[in-house]
Amino acid sequence: MEISATGRLEVRITAADVGKRVSVRRRHDPAAEGEKFTDTVGVLASWDDGVLRITRKSGETVRIPEASLVAGKVVPAAPARRRGPAASYEELARVATRAWRPVESERLGEWELRAASGFTRRANSVLPLGDPGMPLPAALDAVRRWYGDRGLPAYVQTATGAEGTQELLCAELERLGWVREVSAGMWIAALAPLADRGEPDEVAGVVLSREADEAWLARYQRKGVSEVALKVLRSGPSVWFATVPGAGGGAPAAIGRCVVDGRWAGFAAVEVDPALRRRGLATRVMAALARRALDEGASAAWLQVEEENAGAREMYAGMGFAAHHAYHHYRSL
Repeated sequence: MEISATGRLEVRITAADVGKRVSVRRRHDPAAEGEKFTDTVGVLASWDDGVLRITRKSGETVRIPEASLVAGKVVPAAPARRRGPAASYEELARVATRAWRPVESERLGEWELRAASGFTRRANSVLPLGDPGMPLPAALDAVRRWYGDRGLPAYVQTATGAEGTQELLCAELERLGWVREVSAGMWIAALAPLADRGEPDEVAGVVLSREADEAWLARYQRKGVSEVALKVLRSGPSVWFATVPGAGGGAPAAIGRCVVDGRWAGFAAVEVDPALRRRGLATRVMAALARRALDEGASAAWLQVEEENAGAREMYAGMGFAAHHAYHHYRSL
């Protein structure tokens, strides 16, 4: 924290620092005997009516009474991550949306409104990369009308935790009554080490196809896939579906999906028969897809994993993936 020449802590931030990354210390309970302190680091989203609102990289917004401040200062942006390929938030956001296209979209300034009959939040939410071309409340009203006309809830997808992400927008959405329902991580890795995983004969046994056939869909977690869902699954610059055949011609033991887009290979729908988990099947699927992506010129990998899926996060970390940023879906109530 900031310490003056006399050795005292000082508050060296003001309302003029809204939008900057700050570090503050406050009394946890000003009325309690024996002061206890809490430190918070994040983007200063607002400072109004004696209350600071700071959005952490997780997307959580913390409200801090001005009277409880003990110290505070502006701090540099979070250091660049050393693991994985270099990438900006905007680059990854655009790559991810090309890999999971809606069946209908419309521009609102620099925002993209996306719809696919409710199949996944990613294909049925606003991607706000830039200025909507009008004040935020008016833009959100337009969003509600657009989704309401389609019988869908209004969602806005935001991101936090990396340079250029949307901590301020998250805070404004919460202030305006939008509720965060789901958070996930965008994780990245070098592609070549992933392709080297798995025994060669086992990886060779993974069947790759341009289509999600009936066998692949039999293992996919979303049952009763509609034509709209199939359009989303097939969307992307270069789409591959992987299958590890099941015993006796039944449902596959494991499946996966990969979209190759320039230097990026995006992985999704990696699913394994629950009775066959922890046998390396997911690794085989991803290695086979990674090898095909390398053949098409890709060098970097990305995937998205929900915060509460601890098992998947552990598995992907073991494959060399690391978190780049978090993303969230806010819903209008």
